[in-house]
Amino acid sequence: MKKFFAVFAMFGILSFGLTQTVVAQDEVAAQTETVDSAAVDSAAVEETAPAEEVAPVEEEEVVGMHKALKTKFIEGDASFMSLVAIALVLGLAFCIERIIYLSLAEVNTKKLMAAIEAALAKGDVEGAKDICRNTRGPVASICYQGLLRIDEGIDVVERSVVSYGGVQSAALEKNCSWVTLFIAMAPSLGFLGTVIGMVMAFDDIQKAGDISPTVVAGGMKVALITTIFGIIVALVLQIFYNFILSKIEALTTDMEDSSITLLDLIMKYNLKK
Repeated sequence: MKKFFAVFAMFGILSFGLTQTVVAQDEVAAQTETVDSAAVDSAAVEETAPAEEVAPVEEEEVVGMHKALKTKFIEGDASFMSLVAIALVLGLAFCIERIIYLSLAEVNTKKLMAAIEAALAKGDVEGAKDICRNTRGPVASICYQGLLRIDEGIDVVERSVVSYGGVQSAALEKNCSWVTLFIAMAPSLGFLGTVIGMVMAFDDIQKAGDISPTVVAGGMKVALITTIFGIIVALVLQIFYNFILSKIEALTTDMEDSSITLLDLIMKYNLKK
């Protein structure tokens, strides 16, 4: 029995010692892992730090064009950039007004002339006039003016159509001169900002007594940004202006064709006097 207790006691002591050793080894291993993980984390932080610094830059590049434009607008000196912006707004306003007017002036010319021909074929001049009165656009107006003077002879009708065609052409081109003004004004304002920005740069050089890039950067930035925005505004307005000119040319061609067709119809159906 004593041997049993002695063996049991020895076993317990050995077990306790082994347990303490294992615990100590586990603590050492845990401390080692903690140190290693801390080192890995610090290394990861060092490796990811540049990525985190680069990420916002990429986000800013993706974030928005309007934000970048707003920043450059402010950097370009609001006094000059505001003038360029006003030129853009007013120019676009005139362009939109012209586009709406010209779009409303467009009609199906072939259908209109076919309806007028059908009325004149029956000798119904008043019916042809009613068709013209109820149709919008310069083509119908020119035809109406010609039909009003149908009793005065073909020569009078022709002169009336030509004269009123000039009036309608002038109406189509109304306000286009303002668009061309703002197209020329926008880059001119940009160049003005360039000249003033260069003067500011030379003033800074004179005050600092140094020609380092840092001293002249502010004035040069104003000079370049105002020029860029002025050219962009001119390009945008020029695109709209060319679109307006194309619509005016199409309407003018329709007016010329319809006036010739009307004279031919009057002579064809012996409606002249």
